[in-house]
Amino acid sequence: MPATRFHILRFDPERDALPAFKDYEVRLEPSDRKVLDAMNINGRNALACITPLEGLREPVTLAPLPGFPVIRDLVVDMTQFFAHYHEIRPYLVNDEPPPERERLQSPEERARLDGLYECILCACCSGFCPSYWWNPDKFIGPAGLLQAQRFIVDSRDRATVERLEFLDDVYRLYRCRTIMNCTEVCPKGLSPARAIERIKLQLLRRSS
Repeated sequence: MPATRFHILRFDPERDALPAFKDYEVRLEPSDRKVLDAMNINGRNALACITPLEGLREPVTLAPLPGFPVIRDLVVDMTQFFAHYHEIRPYLVNDEPPPERERLQSPEERARLDGLYECILCACCSGFCPSYWWNPDKFIGPAGLLQAQRFIVDSRDRATVERLEFLDDVYRLYRCRTIMNCTEVCPKGLSPARAIERIKLQLLRRSS
C-alpha cells in the first residue's frame, strides 16, 4: 500500500517561536481509516474521527481549529469556548414544584428540540466563523447560541425572558453575519445559523 502524505502544522511552545508545517509520509494499514478529533482538514473544519482518509487530497493538510489559541501542535485552548457555553445556562431553569416522576412534554413540544440537542460541542462551527475569530471574548458563537436556542424553546424551561434579555446584545448575538460557515461544517448536520435567526426573530417579536 502506498504511503499517504501529510502536511501538519506543528508547534511546541517550549521550543518554537512560531507554528510551522512539517511533511510526513505514513504507510497506513487497512484498518487506519481515520484521523483524530476536531481540526482543520484540507482547509475545512471537520470532526476528524468520522472523516475517512480515503479520497482526501494529498498531501492531507492538518491544522488546529482556526480562531482558538494553540496549546501545542493540533491541540487548542477551548477555555473561552466553554465559558460562553456556561454563560447561556445550558440547563433547565424551573422553580416550580417538581412532579412526582418527570416534567412531561407533548410529542410536538419534544420535536422543537430536534436539530438542537444533538450538538456535541466539537467547536467546528465556532472555529469556522469569522465573527468568532474577531470577537472570541464577546461573541458567544454558533455553538453557544444553538445551545441557547435549545433551552429557549424547551417547554419545561421557565427562563425564556431572562435568556432572551441576556442575548439581546450587540456582541453576544448580533455579531453573527449569517454567512453560514457554521452550518456548512457541522458534522451532525445541524444549522446554528438557523437557530441564531430564530433567536433574533423572537427578540424582534418581543420588541414590536
